[in-house]
Amino acid sequence: MEVWLDQRDSIERVSALEQGIDRRLFSERSSLPHSLYCNEKHVMSEELLIGSLVTISTELSQDYARSLVGSVEWIVLDFSDWSMIPIENLLAACEGTPTKIAAVLSTPEQAQGAGFALDRGVEALVVKPLKALLEAALIVKSLRLERLNKETQLTPHASEKRGMGVLTVTSVEPGGMADRYCIDMTQLLEHGEGLLLGSSASSFLFVHGETIESEFVPTRPFRVNAGPPHAYVRMANGQTKYLSELRSGQEVLITNTEGEQRSVSIGRLKIEQRPMILVKWTDENDKEGSMFLQQAETVRVVGLDKKTKSITALKHGDLVIGWSDMGARHVGALISSSVTER
Repeated sequence: MEVWLDQRDSIERVSALEQGIDRRLFSERSSLPHSLYCNEKHVMSEELLIGSLVTISTELSQDYARSLVGSVEWIVLDFSDWSMIPIENLLAACEGTPTKIAAVLSTPEQAQGAGFALDRGVEALVVKPLKALLEAALIVKSLRLERLNKETQLTPHASEKRGMGVLTVTSVEPGGMADRYCIDMTQLLEHGEGLLLGSSASSFLFVHGETIESEFVPTRPFRVNAGPPHAYVRMANGQTKYLSELRSGQEVLITNTEGEQRSVSIGRLKIEQRPMILVKWTDENDKEGSMFLQQAETVRVVGLDKKTKSITALKHGDLVIGWSDMGARHVGALISSSVTER
């Protein structure tokens, strides 16, 4: 992590505050080494455009900053009224891209929040040449370096498995009553297709569509009986959403038993009170997962033999198909910070 000295109000050299400073930010070009300057909303290094300065005041300004992700090296966030939530949202948006976040601080107390947001933190703290502000930023920089050194000394773990895999059922028990969501789609599902659902953002159960004949009810080949409002579903854009957030017209990720995927729009949601079964499992990364599903024979999962199995017939020790992911999620976006879900 870097510390930038914000000298947009002054171009004088601040010799007493040299140690620990990585760059200086001016309102015009400076001959000082490692200096940047702001040209209206642009952040320049000599004649090279390296980023954008965005003042966060509304959701629209946050959306504008998000639109820059992937197209600039740096997004420098200033605030009309300091808020941590836009920092977290934009850090999540930058995950896996070359774009880095710098946050302009106005009080020493903000240094820790920005420096460790989402257990990751921004890539630069921007502070005015005030002793208390600079000391707070340098402390956070030191703590970040200490954490990095500890992490590099740890023995690396084996790579996590990501994608379709095996879940081992550890428990099947009554789940009480819940608001059950059926997701009805604008296209018909084929045999072997369904949705990836779970109470954890990194371990999902494959739930088959209602394409299979039953002697008691007709098929609903456009439907997946998906579970209660808190459950996650994987979306077509790679993010997750709670079932309670879904709306007609949004696109979910349909997956088949071979791991092939396609995007399908939601036509409607059907929500009713129903008795539930709670299924718990461990995946191939030894992560625990769980899912509430309606206690009904027409709700089916899929075994390793690619045959469907009713949720009401599931038992401890069964092996079923699911999806393992890595990392955690923030507002549906994949992030690298550590999150425990139980």
